[in-house]
Amino acid sequence: MGAGPRPPAASRRTYAAPVPDARDDRRALLPLTDLRAGLSADCSACLGLCCVAPAFTASADFAIDKPAGTPCPNLRADSRCGIHDRLRASGFPGCATFDCFGAGQQVVQVTHAGSDWREGPEVAAAMFTSFTALRQLHELLWHLAEALTLAADPGLRDAVASARADVTALAALPPEQLATVDATAQRHTVGPLLERVSLLARAEAGLGPEHRGADLMGARLSRADLRGASLRGAYLIGADLRGADLHRADLLGADLRAADVRGARVAGAIFLTQPQLDAARGDGATTLPEDLERPQHWPA
Repeated sequence: MGAGPRPPAASRRTYAAPVPDARDDRRALLPLTDLRAGLSADCSACLGLCCVAPAFTASADFAIDKPAGTPCPNLRADSRCGIHDRLRASGFPGCATFDCFGAGQQVVQVTHAGSDWREGPEVAAAMFTSFTALRQLHELLWHLAEALTLAADPGLRDAVASARADVTALAALPPEQLATVDATAQRHTVGPLLERVSLLARAEAGLGPEHRGADLMGARLSRADLRGASLRGAYLIGADLRGADLHRADLLGADLRAADVRGARVAGAIFLTQPQLDAARGDGATTLPEDLERPQHWPA
């Protein structure tokens, strides 16, 4: 966590994800990695916003309490994290699994045109507000990009592409307007659309069990057939999912902290994010979606 020195103006890049024309079905054929361009953190182009803007609460995820807007004591002057290589061992697994979905570099390089939050309280407050809103909007874009690849019905695909264009337009607003965006309302607008995509995608694999929002903490689900299951918002903290089949299982918002997915078929799961995967425990036998990376702390 934490970025390096700010690059010169000539090297600044626009990080907004490409948006397919809602009327152009051919763009849905682009690889998911292309549709998600700019939606992964580039800490070298940020200024440690994730180490300053959010609040930390002393817990299993964070070793300390830290108020919002206050720099973490581990943030160095060069915007690098002083314990980045040992976050988990130092009691900061929450930092190790955090992903801003590219909001950090977008705020620094584009929204605030190279400003530095250290310039003063007003600049800092504006940048932190932008960061909070953009992270939520970029996470929506992450899911809408996948929905675009899953929506086989042309009408549904057009609706997804249109929603994606609308959210990207909001993410490109100047700071004053971005501060007025209700990201929660956007989630409520996009949610039903993602639900329609999920239902159709899961039906292709055969609708599995309904566990939306279920308390499955520590559940024994080893080798469970969860193909096409709805695990949206489920609490799977510490669940035993070894060898489970999660093909086309909807994992949007599922809490996978310390979930054991060793040997599980996670490839084909839908609406999964890198932070969710990073929070779980897997191994070299865990199959993953092609656009997600195998966490470095997993044993080979």
